[in-house]
Amino acid sequence: MQVEQTKLEGVLLVTPQVFGDDRGFFMETYNREKALENGLPGEFVQDNHSKSSRGVLRGLHYQHPQWQGKLVRTVQGEIYDVAVDIRVGSPTYGEWVGYYLNDENKQQLYVPAGFAHGFCVTSETAEVVYKCTSIYAPEQEGSLLWNDSDIGIDWPVETPNLSPKDIDGTRLRDLPELSV
Repeated sequence: MQVEQTKLEGVLLVTPQVFGDDRGFFMETYNREKALENGLPGEFVQDNHSKSSRGVLRGLHYQHPQWQGKLVRTVQGEIYDVAVDIRVGSPTYGEWVGYYLNDENKQQLYVPAGFAHGFCVTSETAEVVYKCTSIYAPEQEGSLLWNDSDIGIDWPVETPNLSPKDIDGTRLRDLPELSV
């Protein structure tokens, strides 16, 4: 496994070692010992799996005060995966990173506590799986506005398919102070 620190402290791009031949491939998607050696969490408590069609944008979600770290990968198709720093007092507050995760590059993005997370589907369909460091608590979930001009994410879709909660997301300037 190769782990690359992104420009946002704690957000990590993970490239697994893939063993392939004419029969297919094998890869280790998570190994506790290697994760700990590379700055990833040693324990996840929930796995999620979603399927979406082209143009669907999910996010930018966060959970507070029971933050969720997420290790995200795409098992079919392609997404543009984004993390936004919402840690009050952070030198990179309001900054974002985005990476294409797909079934060919098999990369994963680790989004730690203190970040909002979202993705949009760039292929016909995409199946996304992610491991979480805490259990989902719907009463603690928030949604940051996906197209907030104060953040300026360069999404690869002009008119995304959004849920009602994502249409009504909160602007960065209106977020309460969320402690990590």
